[in-house]
Amino acid sequence: MSDEIIDLHYGGRPGLVGTWLCGEQLIDCGPGSCLERLLDGLGERRPGALMLTHIHLDHAGAAGALVERWPDLPVYVHPRGAPHLIDPSRLLASARRVFGATLEPLLGEVRPVPEANVRTLEDGARVGRLRSAWTPGHASHHIAFLDDESGTAFAGDLAGVRLAAGAVVPPTPPPDIDIPRWLGSLDLLESWQAERLALAHYGEFEHPQEQIALMREALERHARWAGEGEGAFERALHEWLGERMNAQCVRDYEFVAMAEQSAVGLRRFLERDGRERAPAAAERA
Repeated sequence: MSDEIIDLHYGGRPGLVGTWLCGEQLIDCGPGSCLERLLDGLGERRPGALMLTHIHLDHAGAAGALVERWPDLPVYVHPRGAPHLIDPSRLLASARRVFGATLEPLLGEVRPVPEANVRTLEDGARVGRLRSAWTPGHASHHIAFLDDESGTAFAGDLAGVRLAAGAVVPPTPPPDIDIPRWLGSLDLLESWQAERLALAHYGEFEHPQEQIALMREALERHARWAGEGEGAFERALHEWLGERMNAQCVRDYEFVAMAEQSAVGLRRFLERDGRERAPAAAERA
């Protein structure tokens, strides 16, 4: 049974955000603003379970609406993400700080998921065809899935944004970017030796080792740019993309990888990392 991506036409643009259907399991559901696109893509098919890589609204915002449509739909999520599905008020407040006035027009309505529908996933748990693993870095509650039957790893945002233009860009918005943990999660993903990677942003890629190597390079490069300041990061990313693709592709990358917010997320990580390193250095002295 093959895996299938459903293009959600996020922000009215094709090829930026997709959800994956793996047998009867739906991996991520996209934002509430794309609900109709998701339902059109499913057609007469009803998912047996919703598997969330993480609760960011471009991946999970429509979860509550899907449960309203199918009241017995189980929703699987990391334990840290579960409370925010049940009561999304803090999640929405955090997202509003990131997206500002564009939150509702871009991402749509976020409805709570009844507690009875929420299932938490422990590290390594298996549900149907999918093996799960906790993969923090992009988010502390991020999970990746491996379909042992097809050899496909569903990486969420762990393996970055890779659109048709082919460049690999890490999405690094606040609040809990952690580069060392992200690199460790990439090591775990590599250890699976999957035959292909399925990305939410966007599509299926063979040669996972190449993708993972490019992602490691990108994380190091982006952290270096962010060390020069948020404005410097945005300029460096824009120039780097512009050297590799046309203007429309650059806009697509900057939109879906959230260039401005990614700069903020990396700067916060660097500041936090510096504070955490300082006491350890003082103790050694």
